Amino acid sequence: MFVDRVTVEVQAGRGGDGCMSFRREKYVPRGGPDGGDGGDGGSVIVQAVDGVDSLSELIHRKHWRASVGVGGKGSNCHGANAKDLIIHVPPGTVVKDEQHDVVLKDLTAAGDSVVAAHGGKGGKGNTRFKSSTNQAPRQFTPGSPGEQRLLTFELKVIADIGLVGMPNAGKSTLLSRVSRARPEIADYPFTTKSPNLGIAQVDAERQLVLADIPGLIEGAHHGAGLGHEFLRHVERCRVLIHLIEPEPMDQSDPIANYHTIRAELEQHDSDLASRPEIAAVSKAELPSAAAIRDTLAAELGRPVLLFSSVTGEGLRGLLEVAYERLNPSAD
Repeated sequence: MFVDRVTVEVQAGRGGDGCMSFRREKYVPRGGPDGGDGGDGGSVIVQAVDGVDSLSELIHRKHWRASVGVGGKGSNCHGANAKDLIIHVPPGTVVKDEQHDVVLKDLTAAGDSVVAAHGGKGGKGNTRFKSSTNQAPRQFTPGSPGEQRLLTFELKVIADIGLVGMPNAGKSTLLSRVSRARPEIADYPFTTKSPNLGIAQVDAERQLVLADIPGLIEGAHHGAGLGHEFLRHVERCRVLIHLIEPEPMDQSDPIANYHTIRAELEQHDSDLASRPEIAAVSKAELPSAAAIRDTLAAELGRPVLLFSSVTGEGLRGLLEVAYERLNPSAD
């Protein structure tokens, strides 16, 4: 199950209490205080790791609590520090403090981490309070409580290329043809309910990471059709391949559909409108595909590609153009 948003409660460990103790040994009449300090409580750390591609492992555990520090003991024995609790998430996860609406860190790469809740400090034993005027102190301090937070983990997929377009524009079929990804494909809208990632080989030395973003509709930037859930996954894509279906099932105008999606992207994040975009008409085997391509190219004033995931026509050229747009210095 693909899960890209989870809210959990985290509680760092409490520090161990300091100890009040006095040295009592034979032949040592004035032993003095020997109470040790308590150990620090464990912190809650969120870390991005490779091999984790969803937040599904977190959805069934809403409370995460780190261990408490060990209390101090006599003979100046200090309590052990508790181990930190590490929560593993996929690279591309944004960690937010839900209560204060603050982003703690954007974990974009494997190995990135953030201390989400600091463990409490251990208390001081009575040895710490010994002085020339207080040679038998009975003071000690308890361990301090660990931080508690309500965290929201929000995953934004990391891909070189984002495939966008209306439902049934052919995004999932394209991904399945150029990579080993096997998204669900059917002839009805919104077959794809979550983003799918795939690695496409341009040649032996070049490859692209593609993300199939579920079909957008008009009003997506307001949340229509789970628009916010889909649109945030486009934010990290460096290049967009915009697929236009020449003969939509709902008999809508393909050119108007293109402009609708462009408007939704821009209203969600103005930066998306300036991303490199490759316009491509899918389903080249249909009679009207070439005419739609020519009409859109004339309107945009730039080339529009034509391809077919069924026959394979234009797929190689599409990947080549995508790689060139992604790596302009390689030209």
